Amino acid sequence: MTQPMIHSDKDANGVCLRISGELLTKSLASVEQAFAAVQPQGGDITFDLSQVEALDTGGAWLIADLARRNRAVGAQVRFEGLSPAQSALLDTVAKNIPDDPGIEAVHRSFIDWVASVGQRTAGAWKDTLSVLGFLGLTLHRLARTIVKPWRLRQAALVSQMEETGFRAIPIVALMGFLIGVVLAFQGATQLKQFGAEIFVVELISISVLRELGILLTAIIVAGRSGSAFTASIGSMKVQEEIDAMRTLGLDPIEVLVIPRVVALLIMLPILGFIADMAALIGGGLMSWIDLGISPGMFVTRLKESTGIWHFAIGMIKAPFFAVVIGVIACWQAMQVKGSAQSVGQRTTASVVQSIFMVIALDALFSIFFSVLEV
Repeated sequence: MTQPMIHSDKDANGVCLRISGELLTKSLASVEQAFAAVQPQGGDITFDLSQVEALDTGGAWLIADLARRNRAVGAQVRFEGLSPAQSALLDTVAKNIPDDPGIEAVHRSFIDWVASVGQRTAGAWKDTLSVLGFLGLTLHRLARTIVKPWRLRQAALVSQMEETGFRAIPIVALMGFLIGVVLAFQGATQLKQFGAEIFVVELISISVLRELGILLTAIIVAGRSGSAFTASIGSMKVQEEIDAMRTLGLDPIEVLVIPRVVALLIMLPILGFIADMAALIGGGLMSWIDLGISPGMFVTRLKESTGIWHFAIGMIKAPFFAVVIGVIACWQAMQVKGSAQSVGQRTTASVVQSIFMVIALDALFSIFFSVLEV
C-alpha cells in the first residue's frame, strides 16, 4: 500500500498542496498530523489530487476539512486531478461537514454553579405548582363525575381495572407471600435468641397489615401501572391525539385521566388486601416449618394480638396512594413534548416520583397515627 503524503509548494499562482498515495481511513493516522500542521492562509490554493491512488470517506473528510479551514480565512480553493467518482465523494462529504465545529465547554465558576442551582430550584417550584394544579383539576372532574355518574366512561373504566388490578394479582400475591416468608424467617432467627418465638405472629401481622402490605403493593402498582399510564398517554400526546380530542370538544382529563384514577381507587385496596392475605399465609407457613407454630395456633394468636385497626390503617392509606400514583403518572404524560425520547424520560420520572411520594406519604401517615396513638 502506498502511504499517503502531502507537500506544499508556492508559485506565481499561489499555494499548491500536492496529495499523493492511498488516502484511506486505515492509513490516515500516518498523515493526519501533517494535514493538521498545514496553516490556513488566504489567496489562491490549489489541491492537486492527480497522484491520489485511492480515496474513501475518511480521506475525503481530511481533504474537505482542510479546504474548509482555508476558506474560513478567505482563501479561494480549487481542486485538480479528481476523477468523477472522487469529485462526487468529496462534494458529498463537504456538504455534510458541520459549519460550527462546536465550542469547548468553559470551566464553570462558583457563581455559575449557584445560578444553575437556582434555575433547578425555580424549575422544581414551577413543576410543583403545575402538578398541584393538575391534582385540583383531576379532583374537580372526579367530583363532577360523582355528581353526574353517567359521564364516566364505563368501558374505559372496566378496561383499566383489568389492566391495573386483575392482571397485577399474580405478582402482588407472590410479592406478599415472599414478604411473609422473609419476615417469619428473619423474625424467628432473632426471636429464638430470647425464647420469644411466639411473638413472630405479631411481627408478621402488624408489619404487614399496617405498613408493608399496602406500601409494597403501591410501589409495584407505581412501577407497573403508573409507567403504563405515562407511556400510553404520552404516546397519544406525541401523535397529537390529545389535541384532536380538544378539537372535537372532548375533555382529555375526563376521557383519559378519570378512568385511570378511578380504576386505581377501586383496585389498589383490593390488591393491598390480597397482598396482606398472601403475606399472612407465607408467614404462617414459614412459622409452621421453622418454629413449629401450627396454623391453628397462628390464627388464634393472630386474632388475640392483632386489632382491626392495624388492617384498617393499611386500607385507609390505599386511596391516597392511588390518587398520588394516578395523578403523577398522568401529569407526567401531559408534559411529553414532541419525541419518543421525551416519552421515555417522562415515564422514568413518573415511576421515580410516584414511588418517592408514596413512601413520603406513608411516613406522614405513620407519624399521624403515632400521634393519635392508633
